[in-house]
Amino acid sequence: MTTIVIAPDAFTGAATTHDAAAYLAEGIAEALPDAELILVPMADGSEGTARCFDGTPITLPTTDAAGRLTEATYVFNDGDLSEAYIDVAAASGLHTVADHPVPLTGDTYGTGVLIADAVTRGAQRIIVGLGGAATIDGGTGILVALGATPQDKAGHPLRPGGGTLTELAGFDTAQLNIPAAAVEWVLLTDVTNPATGSNGAAAAFGPLKGVTPDNVALLDAALTQLCDICEVDPATPGFGSGGGLPIGITWLSTLMHGDRSHVHVLPGARMVAESMGLPELMQSADLVVTGEERFDTQSTHNTVVGTVLDMAVAADVPVVVVAGAFQEHGGGDGVSTVELSDGPDAKTQLVDAGRRIAAALPQQ
Repeated sequence: MTTIVIAPDAFTGAATTHDAAAYLAEGIAEALPDAELILVPMADGSEGTARCFDGTPITLPTTDAAGRLTEATYVFNDGDLSEAYIDVAAASGLHTVADHPVPLTGDTYGTGVLIADAVTRGAQRIIVGLGGAATIDGGTGILVALGATPQDKAGHPLRPGGGTLTELAGFDTAQLNIPAAAVEWVLLTDVTNPATGSNGAAAAFGPLKGVTPDNVALLDAALTQLCDICEVDPATPGFGSGGGLPIGITWLSTLMHGDRSHVHVLPGARMVAESMGLPELMQSADLVVTGEERFDTQSTHNTVVGTVLDMAVAADVPVVVVAGAFQEHGGGDGVSTVELSDGPDAKTQLVDAGRRIAAALPQQ
C-alpha cells in the first residue's frame, strides 16, 4: 500500500491549511483509492497555527487592532500542563483592520484579552503564533491587557500603538496580573528578523501594514526606545516578528522570574511539525506532499515548505511541492513541483493538483 503524508501550509486568501490538506487528499484518493493518506495540516506561526494543535476552541469578545469590539478564538488544552494556543492574527491580525489600517495606533490589547482569559482557565503555558499581526507595538498592547501600563516621563499613560513608544519611560505595574505574567511563554516566529534596523519590524514589514516611508523611521525609533527600556537586544533574531511582540513579553517574564528562562522564541513551522509527529510519520511514507500559495526565494527559509523539505531530505523520502505560482524552481534531488491550474475556486484547483500528483506516481 502506498503511504502519502500531506502536509501543506495555508494557501493565503484561498484555503486554510486544513482545507488544503483535505482537497489535495480528495484528488489523490480519486486516483489511488487504496492509498493510505495521512493529513498533517501545517502552519509556521501565522494565522491558523493554533488550530493545528489539539484542544478546545474558546471564542470570546475582545478587540481588534483598532480597538473595535470583535470576537476571536484560541485553543485551550487542559492536559497535565494546561496550555493555550493563541494566534496574534486572531484578534490583532491584518485581516481585522483591512478596511482601516492602523500602523501607528494599532495595538495587541485584544490578544492580551485572550491570554488573560486562558490564564483564568488554568493555562500555565501560552503558545503564541506571531505571524500576521497588523501592529508594530512591541507587544505593549498585551502588557496593558495584563496590567502593565506604558508611561512617559511625567507618569502619564501612553496612547495605544507603536507610534508613541518614543516617549516611553517605564511601566506602571501596580495592577499587574501576576499569574498571567508568570506563565511559560512560547513565541512561534515565521521570520528571523531583528526588532530594529534595515531588516527590522518597521522597515521589513511596516509597508505591509500600511506604514508610509515617512513613518518607518518613527516606528523603528519607537522599538529602539522600547528595547532600551526593556533591556532587550534589538538585534536578537526573531524579535521583529509580530511587530516586535517578543520585546514586551521578554521584559514581562524577566520582571517576574529575574531572567529570560521562561520565554522561548522558536521557529513556528518546526515546532508545529514536531508536535504533530511529522518526522516520525515520514519514516514510513512513500511520498510527502506540501505546498503554499506562492513558492519564492523565501520559501525554503523558516517556512512550512522549507521545514517539510528539510525533514523529508533527512528521512530520504520524495516530496511534491504544490503552489499557485513558482518564482523559482522548488527542486533538488527527490523534489518535484505541481503548479495549480486555472479553476473557479481553490478546492477545484487543489483537487485537480491531487489527481495530477497521483497520476505521476509509478504504478504499483
